[in-house]
Amino acid sequence: MFCYNCGCHLSEHDYCTSCGADVALYKKIMILSNLFYNEGLAKAEFRDLTGAVTSLRQSLKFNKNNIEARNLLGLVYFEMGETVAALSEWVISKNTRPEKNIADDYINMIQASASRLDAINQTIKKYNQALVYCKQDSKDLAVIQLRKVLSLNPRFIRAHQLLALLYMDSEQWDKARRELTKCADLDRNNIQTLTYMREVDRMLAPDETGRVTRRKDREEAVRFQTENEILIQPKGVKEPRRSGVGTLLNIVLGLVIGVAVMYFLVVPSVRTNVLNESQQKINEISNESDAKNNTISDLENQIKEIEQETARLQGELVRYAGTDGTLQAMDQLLVAAGLYVTAMQYPEASVERGQYFQETADGLEQIEAGVVMEETSQSFQNLYRLLFDGIGPYMSAAYYEIGNPQYLAGNFDEAIPVLEKAVKYNPQNGDPYYALGRSYDGVGRSEEALAALEKFVEILPLRDRANTARQIIQRLKNDLANQ
Repeated sequence: MFCYNCGCHLSEHDYCTSCGADVALYKKIMILSNLFYNEGLAKAEFRDLTGAVTSLRQSLKFNKNNIEARNLLGLVYFEMGETVAALSEWVISKNTRPEKNIADDYINMIQASASRLDAINQTIKKYNQALVYCKQDSKDLAVIQLRKVLSLNPRFIRAHQLLALLYMDSEQWDKARRELTKCADLDRNNIQTLTYMREVDRMLAPDETGRVTRRKDREEAVRFQTENEILIQPKGVKEPRRSGVGTLLNIVLGLVIGVAVMYFLVVPSVRTNVLNESQQKINEISNESDAKNNTISDLENQIKEIEQETARLQGELVRYAGTDGTLQAMDQLLVAAGLYVTAMQYPEASVERGQYFQETADGLEQIEAGVVMEETSQSFQNLYRLLFDGIGPYMSAAYYEIGNPQYLAGNFDEAIPVLEKAVKYNPQNGDPYYALGRSYDGVGRSEEALAALEKFVEILPLRDRANTARQIIQRLKNDLANQ
């Protein structure tokens, strides 16, 4: 782990031995990010891809520069057939760490093959076209498009789910179940898949007579279920009697046709499936090997450290939450801390630092509005104050830049709440007090105007506007005395 301020390797101390920066909170946030990464890795190995995405996104919420988590998220997306999402994560990873990044190999693997890129483009186009057909109620055409999509990308879970849904709509429950089974093989705990499967199982469940009812019985038709297809025949139609010789000839002919079908269709299909499964397994092993690169040698030590740190962090969470049970507020505070740490990684005057500071401020304001600060634990208040003071000077200047033009334009009602935030975030910033005092005076809030202008003169007694402020102060005192 490296210092966010100077980039030096951190020791066991709560401060950087090189630059002296306080890194206690930063270490906790990094550890939480690594915990969620390991959780996502375990879920991915168990083929709980949906759960892996959730854990890895949580890891990146604490530390967006966690390259291992982002690369693994891309691999999970790729395994789900979401190639565009996978490429997006790998591109972000590449931009974050341009050198010695395994994301290069993943991107090159896709971009090196023109046929692969074309297949990806065709997959996207055909899937979107299927959605259009669904909206137009052209469901047969949608089914055709989805079959083409899955021939190009058999791991595309959303395509399997949509095809299953179309089969369910047409009451083809067996086909729907086959598609959902493929989804479950790819992603074990996908909520949408499990929901659809529950409905299919319900429709395929035997009724009170023990018969499986797939469709509503029709008076004019009887359904015969064969191994590979469904035959429908009217009730009134009787099968013609056939002689023994004719029956024997039909059997022989059927065997010949069956052997031909087996040779030309089934055998190549089985061979292709075996090859595809083998290649898929090879790709899975390769991907898992790449994702675990540079971590295997010290994995046992990391597990021990994580277990110890988890126990300690749980104690810290209890201490931060206090006795009021505001765990939600604690979660919000940790998110705000993550945003603050991310902001500190950018240069002081950069736009990125300002954006993350603004997001941190929004989070702190939500916390302040949701809890009674006096009822929280002392540790909670300390952490809140640390973050508040850290962003205070920047936010005070930012709000002053917004509120001062409003004051100068005479828009006092709009200026007041913004300028109040400016003095709240940094009470030692004198400039906002003058604009705030004049704005209070402009709307007749004399006592508040007097207090603000006196604070301005106290902080900046030598400013050009200090004499003007003193004159207004004297006038306000006379007005208040005559009331």
